[in-house]
Amino acid sequence: MSAPVPAEDPSTATADGTPSRRTTGPHVNGEVRPLAAVDRPTVSFELFPPRNPDAAPRLWDTIQHLADAHPDFVSVTYGASGKTRQTTRALVRRLLRETSLNPIAHLTCVGTSREEITTIVEEFLDEGARSFLALRGDPPVGQPDWQPHPDGLHTAGELVELLREIESRRCAGSPSQAVRARVRPLSIAVAAFPRGNAATGGTRAQDVASLLAKQEAGADFAITQVFFDAEAYLGLVAEARDAGVTIPIIPATDPARLLRVQDLTGVPVPRDLLDLLGAADDDLDRHRRGIRAGVDLVQGVLDGGAPGVHLYTFNQHHAALDLLEGAGLDGGARDGRQAAPGSARPIPTAAPAPTATDPTHEGQTPR
Repeated sequence: MSAPVPAEDPSTATADGTPSRRTTGPHVNGEVRPLAAVDRPTVSFELFPPRNPDAAPRLWDTIQHLADAHPDFVSVTYGASGKTRQTTRALVRRLLRETSLNPIAHLTCVGTSREEITTIVEEFLDEGARSFLALRGDPPVGQPDWQPHPDGLHTAGELVELLREIESRRCAGSPSQAVRARVRPLSIAVAAFPRGNAATGGTRAQDVASLLAKQEAGADFAITQVFFDAEAYLGLVAEARDAGVTIPIIPATDPARLLRVQDLTGVPVPRDLLDLLGAADDDLDRHRRGIRAGVDLVQGVLDGGAPGVHLYTFNQHHAALDLLEGAGLDGGARDGRQAAPGSARPIPTAAPAPTATDPTHEGQTPR
C-alpha cells in the first residue's frame, strides 16, 4: 500500500533527482510496455463519520461510488478529544466487513491518556484494522491552546511509538497474531506540512525535523496538509530527502470548499484561484474551472515524482471522481456513473489537485 517509491532510470528523474511521473514501464524485447494497473499512482480518499444517522445512507452511497475507482485506501477521521470514537470505529468496522476497501483509522493524542489510547488501538486491531494515521490533533473547540493530557502523549511521534509497542506486545503474546502480522503488517501514516504548520506557527524546516522524528519512531509514509501549488509540495519533498526522510510523502487534495479549509487550517487560498472561481458564469462553469485548476496541480506533483494523491471528499463523490477521471486515475469508475448534478456530462479535462488536508470536519487538522 505504501512501499517506498522505487528507484527509476536516471533519465526519468527530475533535475533535483526526484523521480518523474512515468507513463510506460520497463523495456521488454526492445519495446516499452504500458504500465500495469498496480503501477499507477496511488489513489486514496478521506471520509468522516456522519454527524447524525440520517446522513449514513448518503455516505454509504458515496463509498460505493468511490470504491469503483479502486482506491488503495480510505482514511476515516477521528474528532477532537475522540468525540467520534464510536462512530469512527463503526465506520471502519463496516468498511472492513462489507467492502474490499482498506480503511486507515485516524488517531489523535488530544485529551486522552496513554492507557485510553492503548484501549482504543486494541479495539481497532480487534476489529481487524491494520492501518492508522497518527496525529497529534487539534485542541477541542473553545480551547485555544493545545495541552497534552497529564498522562497522555505529546507528539504524533510518541503515538507512532506506542502503536509499534502495542503491535509488538500482541505478537509476542500470541504466535497466531505474529503470523497474521507477517501477512498483514501494521501500517502507520503521519502528517506533513508543505509550508509549515500554520496552526502552530511552525516553519517547514521544523516540520521536516518532526517528520524525520516520526519516521525514526516507525512511520511508514506521510500525507500532506493543504497546499495550492506544486512547488510547495516538491520543495517539502526535496528538503525532507536532504534531511534523511525516505518514507513516501503523498500529497492530499481537496477539490472544493476552499474558504472553509482556509478557516480551519490557516492556509490561505491564493487570490488568483478565488478570482478564477469567482469569475464563473454559473455553478457548472465554476465546477469546470475548479476541476481544471485541480488537474494542473495534480499533474504538477505527479510529474515531480509524487507517489499518488489523497482526496478529501467531504463525503461526496462527484467532484472527487471528476478529478480522477481527468487525471486518468479513476479506474473506470466513470462507467455507468451519473454526471454531477447540473451537468450533461462530467468535465473531460478534470484531475485531482494535491492541496491536502481537510481538517476532518471535526476540528482535526493533521499534526
